[in-house]
Amino acid sequence: MKTDSIFYRLFQELPGIFFELIGNPPQTAEAYKFSSIEIKQTAFRIDGVFLPTQGEENPIFFVEVQFQTDTEIYSRLFSEISLYLRQNKPKNSWRGVVIYPNRSLDTADIKNYSEFFTSGRISRIYLNELGETASLPLGIATMKLVVDEEETAITSARQLIERTQQEINIEPQRRQLLELIETILVYKFPTMSREEIEGMFGLSDLKQTRVYQEGKQEGKQEGKQEGKQEGAREEKFRMIPLLLRLGLSFEETAKELGLSLEEIQQEMQKQPPSQDT
Repeated sequence: MKTDSIFYRLFQELPGIFFELIGNPPQTAEAYKFSSIEIKQTAFRIDGVFLPTQGEENPIFFVEVQFQTDTEIYSRLFSEISLYLRQNKPKNSWRGVVIYPNRSLDTADIKNYSEFFTSGRISRIYLNELGETASLPLGIATMKLVVDEEETAITSARQLIERTQQEINIEPQRRQLLELIETILVYKFPTMSREEIEGMFGLSDLKQTRVYQEGKQEGKQEGKQEGKQEGAREEKFRMIPLLLRLGLSFEETAKELGLSLEEIQQEMQKQPPSQDT
């Protein structure tokens, strides 16, 4: 599952979730702008940065999402932060947050950076240790859905949909969260047909989300699948435009779906022109 795109979209669209995650009021996000930053003249790119939009008292937050073992993550992270501070010379202080799915992936040596951890300058968050989904704030529970086991993900998603409809009264924000929940499920179950995903959501819920509407408009549902293997392949082709819209390159999309680059290119040539303005 391409987690970087999910977390980038989550923090960009609903930045309050990040501040809830680190123990701050979600309203703190109103004083920040989230983006991904490339360090000039290097190959470094910081996953996400919350830059204060007002006041020198608010710290800069550097965010890394790490879903695989990386023994050099901290040496790289501190190099990126140091270069950013040198190039930009911000007046604000800074903090770093590293998000792991679980503690077992946090294997890098911190002995050369221990002061940053003991002082709280760097925080590490393990999503599977956040607690039971039902007891978590809605945004954090949605984030935890990424690491839920498949057996519990469907139940958790149904609970999240119900909570979203009950707890969020602002229609655009409610729709955003429903779409994020659906996107996570599409990533977690790439071989399931659209009918099966409808079953996970409940038809009335899925009809409110953008992915369902786009699938309906594209006329991709052509009756029964001819065999499970062929159906799974068709579903992969239906996911190509979604993954590209989420920011993946053609090469990354091909790798994610197990297709060739030529198949991705050929499929996109068949797509109708975008109606976006």
